[in-house]
Amino acid sequence: MLEKRPTPTPGVKTFALIQRKETTTRDEMIAHWYANHMPNVIERNENAKAAGEPNAWRYEASLFEPNDASRQKWDGMAALWYASSPQIPSELRGLNPTDTFQQKVEPYRIFATEEFVFVDGNLPTSPLTLNKPFPTTRSGFLKQISFVQPKPGIDLQTFRDHWLDIHGPNVRDTMKLAGGFRYSVSLALNPEGAPCFGIPELYFPNREAQDHFWEILKTDGFHEMSDQKETVRYRCLTEMVGIPG
Repeated sequence: MLEKRPTPTPGVKTFALIQRKETTTRDEMIAHWYANHMPNVIERNENAKAAGEPNAWRYEASLFEPNDASRQKWDGMAALWYASSPQIPSELRGLNPTDTFQQKVEPYRIFATEEFVFVDGNLPTSPLTLNKPFPTTRSGFLKQISFVQPKPGIDLQTFRDHWLDIHGPNVRDTMKLAGGFRYSVSLALNPEGAPCFGIPELYFPNREAQDHFWEILKTDGFHEMSDQKETVRYRCLTEMVGIPG
């Protein structure tokens, strides 16, 4: 019998999906994200913590591998975890840029989710020793990130329950068989104001393990409930870590 859904991570996990401007190269985006934007976010949250205000206790950014066949919609994703609900701005961030990174990317929206960790594998972080400890980077894995939408007309509560009670445990058990070491699902708290209903993140040691996962994953009805035309998947080989958690 499949185990029940995991207890959600306390607090709120927020996301920002990043798309570089047509005139910005991927290398430019990464350079300004790491050097100019992440330090600002770290400092802002450190100041908020010192003032007793809501602040992120964890901050990571995923860099999506480029797709040479077409201009992909997203180039990366930032995730911040909060112990309590932060104030989510209603307007797009970057409309009035505050750093070079925001000048180089399209304005982006921040949206809040509830995170469920099905497989909590070790994902070590090594602070820098010859520069400021953070931001830093980590690699040596293959991360699969999907942006999932239900089919039109599907009851959202039914879709959510099926994901957490049936599909999630199925993926968790298959991940363990395939050698995957971390699997989380983040579901939008306000699906109508988010670019997708849910974001699963699956970590594998290599491409072979990911391929094996797809070979042995059994159907559980989720594929028929989700909108495959609107579901988009990306690979990430490098993460930037601003606040290690």
